[in-house]
Amino acid sequence: MTANGRFLGVVRDELATASDVARQAVAGVDPSTSMYRANMRRLDATADLGALTTQVMTSVPVYLRRGDVVTSISVRSGATAAGTPTNWWFALYSNAATPALLGQTADQLTTAWGATTNKTLALASPVTIQTDGTYWVGIMVKATTVPSLVGVSTTASAGIVTGEKNLAQTSGSALTTTAPATIASPTAAATAPLVIIT
Repeated sequence: MTANGRFLGVVRDELATASDVARQAVAGVDPSTSMYRANMRRLDATADLGALTTQVMTSVPVYLRRGDVVTSISVRSGATAAGTPTNWWFALYSNAATPALLGQTADQLTTAWGATTNKTLALASPVTIQTDGTYWVGIMVKATTVPSLVGVSTTASAGIVTGEKNLAQTSGSALTTTAPATIASPTAAATAPLVIIT
């Protein structure tokens, strides 16, 4: 038995208290029939962030449980819509030291992403989580103007104590249709968008 239940990592990394049934109920999700995980509480996601750079992936950590079946990823844009998008997608990465790609949504190509708009995209195939841990959700938009995203701004993204994960990070360059096979050489970012996994 541990003092933190099933969570065995650094407590501050469990950003959304993923097992909190009451929080799922507040989100309007029936925990007996639906899986719902997030990297932060919706009530905390109050900033309109410039979290994206065209053709660069932004990723955030989400704590997932063994047996979770991930089918979709949701992100909300802020006050700035995507301007002339040519590629955009979401992706799920593993909890490995160098996170590996587990699944990606279809490339949305030139599909519009308006301001203050929720986007829920299905992974090409559902992903069943094999072990509890911190996984990563990637967001990439190639556009003349990338959308702003709803989330939080932080100056402590890179962590303060040993073992803490970045709250948000960027990686890759010149990305287009396909998510990278791994998250390699990430750089901590000061803006963390809200991501919801169902």
